[in-house]
Amino acid sequence: MLQLEGSHRLLRAWKLALLRFAVTLDDSDRLNVAALATELDRLSGSAQDSLHFFRRTSTHLCAAISGQQQNAEATLNDFCKQIEEPRLRFAFAAAIGMAHLEPAPARIRPKRNPDLFRGLPARGSASL
Repeated sequence: MLQLEGSHRLLRAWKLALLRFAVTLDDSDRLNVAALATELDRLSGSAQDSLHFFRRTSTHLCAAISGQQQNAEATLNDFCKQIEEPRLRFAFAAAIGMAHLEPAPARIRPKRNPDLFRGLPARGSASL
């Protein structure tokens, strides 16, 4: 349980580091993203050393943020949609200059029908 909480914190720190890099475009922030990605890959503990999901993703995202990738907009849009925390998603969208961001779907409340119980007898005391 403690390790799971730690990995969630590290994942959030990685997303925040990407946000910081998107704002500053500073090389030290890019290196911080890479360091966190390395740590996340290490925690995944995969047997194959060739699978470096977070490092590979970080490289693609940093290149897209820097404008060094042809399909940068699609890459950044896809990543932005995967961010579950609304405030972080909106902050990242603003940092990368995303023109419009679909708000998270609102929870649809069922419509209450005022006539739903009309005509039913009033509740009496239930006897067991």
